[in-house]
Amino acid sequence: MSAAPSLDRQPEAETGVTPLASTAPALDVDDAVKAFTSSGALFRRMWRRGERKRVVAVDHVSLSVAKGEIFGILGPNGTGKSTLIRLISTLLIPDSGRITVFGLDVVKDEAAVKRLINRVSVEASFFKKLSPMENLMYGARLYRVEAGEARQRILEILRRLGIEERSIWTPMEDMSRGMQQKVAIARAFLTSPMLLLLDEPTTGLDPHSKREVQAFVREIRERHNATVLLTTHDMQEADELCDRIAIVDRGRIVALDTPEALKRSVTTADSPAPTLEDVFLQLTGKKFEEAEEVPK
Repeated sequence: MSAAPSLDRQPEAETGVTPLASTAPALDVDDAVKAFTSSGALFRRMWRRGERKRVVAVDHVSLSVAKGEIFGILGPNGTGKSTLIRLISTLLIPDSGRITVFGLDVVKDEAAVKRLINRVSVEASFFKKLSPMENLMYGARLYRVEAGEARQRILEILRRLGIEERSIWTPMEDMSRGMQQKVAIARAFLTSPMLLLLDEPTTGLDPHSKREVQAFVREIRERHNATVLLTTHDMQEADELCDRIAIVDRGRIVALDTPEALKRSVTTADSPAPTLEDVFLQLTGKKFEEAEEVPK
């Protein structure tokens, strides 16, 4: 890939925010808890009986992510991964505990934190009648990126994500789910965030598109010095992409280490080359697909 000057600028200059301490980790989560009260038909029946069911989505989670690290949160669907991302991105407030981004508290310093992060989720929303270019230009204006520069950067990012020229000008409603997810990823990269939050970013993508996105994530880290927090239930993606992984089950971290160290911890004579699936089974007593059937 050709060099891209627009992706090499220092994020502090773009955001106008200077982290509180150069030695602070990119992300520090200290004993975070988030619970919800059940809703829907079950809630209405319980409410009539004077009962409420409290569901703990993030259960006393602590972790620290170093600057420039690609850190993975690996777990089945419904184990609190997305809730944790929403806490970090200031969309939710923790019930207890503390979360800081480059030394800034996500509750007390919400506005400053928002200028340092960007988030990609599986339910990314767009103006479906508009094209990727139009959607991203709108996003660039919100982040006060100069129009000429934004247009050049948008074209560069979309092309490097494998989106064809004609698709850049096609209404979003005519694009596949996977293509729309690529545009969501491009929107996050557009602002050159210091901390990039990727919530199941490759869901809905074909294997080739997954590899393109993963390669671009590595490139953003290496050339832009960004820190990446990635949630996934894709074992192979976590193994190949992440420097370290926190394995979560029912809102709790059950293990945290490098992929190799996690696999090494369950290596036996009968299983000399274990996978992360084997690690999860050893730690939780259940297979990954079985855990996905358990409601959060």
